[in-house]
Amino acid sequence: MNHPSGFPLAAPYRARAFGLAVLAAASLLAAPAAQAFEDRDTGVYVEAGQAPHGGGGTDVLAAGVMIPWTPRQSVRAGALSFYWDVFASQWRAPAGSLRRDYAQLGVIGTWRLRFDEGRSPWFVEGGVGASVMDHLYHTPSRDFSTTFQFTEVLGAGYSFGERGQHELSLRLQHFSNAGIKKPNPGENFVRLRYAYRF
Repeated sequence: MNHPSGFPLAAPYRARAFGLAVLAAASLLAAPAAQAFEDRDTGVYVEAGQAPHGGGGTDVLAAGVMIPWTPRQSVRAGALSFYWDVFASQWRAPAGSLRRDYAQLGVIGTWRLRFDEGRSPWFVEGGVGASVMDHLYHTPSRDFSTTFQFTEVLGAGYSFGERGQHELSLRLQHFSNAGIKKPNPGENFVRLRYAYRF
């Protein structure tokens, strides 16, 4: 039996495929909600982002390790845990008509809050830390005076997978030297992270 479009039963198959895709997405999102997320496993991650400003913006790629440090504690809003975030990143920044690369190493002490007494796949987190770059950061709109920078981060994310071992999070991260030396314009990034916990 041919469909008027010339393809056999094209519309019913498209509708069925769409329905199956919706069911698969719903089961993926619903599956982790029945379990508790302990956030006590070591994880690795990759991250990409950009500092959007004049001159084309600065792109960043990063990789890191999440090292759990304290047992999870119950708090009024849910469950609170702490981990060390040790990372290496590369900034690719505008430099006139060219781009210049900067290598960076850092560590961030991060607090994570999971909702619903730790059973929710959703979490928010925040942290403070420090980093060092291989040379001074200069762009048409930013000039750092030190290679050492403090950093603060805020993020929100979602865990999924059979054990909740996969994570996606959106993060806002700031770097500056806290006024140790001028100029100190700072830099702000919007970053997307994928993490896997062992």
